[in-house]
Amino acid sequence: MKAAVLHQLGQAPKYEDFPDPVPQNDNQVVITMKAASIKNLDKGRASGAHYAPHSKFPDVVGVDGVGVLPNGKRVYAMGVTGMLAEKALADKSRLVPVPDGIDDVTAAALPNAILGAALALKYRAAMSPGKVVLVNGATGVTGKIAVQLAKHYGASRVIATGRNAASLQQLTTKLGADEALTLSQDQATFVSALKEIHAKTPIDIVIDYIWGTSVEWILHALKGSGLNIKYHPIRIVTVGNMSGDNMTLGSAQLRSSAIEIVGSGFGSLPPEAFANMNTDIIPELMKLAAAGGLYIDTHAVPLKDVEQAWQGHVDPGTRTVVTM
Repeated sequence: MKAAVLHQLGQAPKYEDFPDPVPQNDNQVVITMKAASIKNLDKGRASGAHYAPHSKFPDVVGVDGVGVLPNGKRVYAMGVTGMLAEKALADKSRLVPVPDGIDDVTAAALPNAILGAALALKYRAAMSPGKVVLVNGATGVTGKIAVQLAKHYGASRVIATGRNAASLQQLTTKLGADEALTLSQDQATFVSALKEIHAKTPIDIVIDYIWGTSVEWILHALKGSGLNIKYHPIRIVTVGNMSGDNMTLGSAQLRSSAIEIVGSGFGSLPPEAFANMNTDIIPELMKLAAAGGLYIDTHAVPLKDVEQAWQGHVDPGTRTVVTM
């Protein structure tokens, strides 16, 4: 079979021949792959930057994708073997049916973004109808999904922040954000604008994908002042650190407001969150996408061009998907 084959950490995978996968037990099945996305997780494992890097070479890259079972049914799965290939192995117990009405490229692109958005909202932010949600770093792939899911889960208002002007406009005109603030403006202007929004419609939840300086600005805008501070709980959930892993946090910022800061990731989410991903969350949101209620920007490339796609530029907020 043809596959995206990694020969050394730090290199781009190459389009090459690779042995067909063979099931090692009765719970494994061979999937004929149709599409698999290229994500930061895939690149991190291939570069060695991720805590679970590739450890044997040559190896096929790609942690998940969409394909067809021997009986003709279309499924999404996490791979036992690399999924950027014409064939891959998956566990029969972890297959997710792909509904009619959603194409292979979209179905392959959505699950990783759903993982970073739905679980943060449902399990770490304690999302409930009527909440006001701010998505920091909303112009990225997962941020765009988080804006849409916040509305889907009943947010009364969603505020989006980011730097890409075109994506911010898309968020407010197409994807459900009620308001957008650019992080390209100076701190004083941003903080003043967010304070005004918070005064009119108090923010309950912040879903953060970039951390760093922007969260310092948000904390400054949301903190209380004076002696007659109104109690209003705010939960900040950090999911990523695209702007750096560190920031300055003052004690007074936490003492002057009911702000709680938590993370959302493999070590902070309960086991039932991951169990529900395949049984409930992904199936529900795949159907939502099939009905036109959830949108993701994608850029499709054929498997033979995987090396160039791996190293190439993609528009902000767009997921590259390899088709087989």
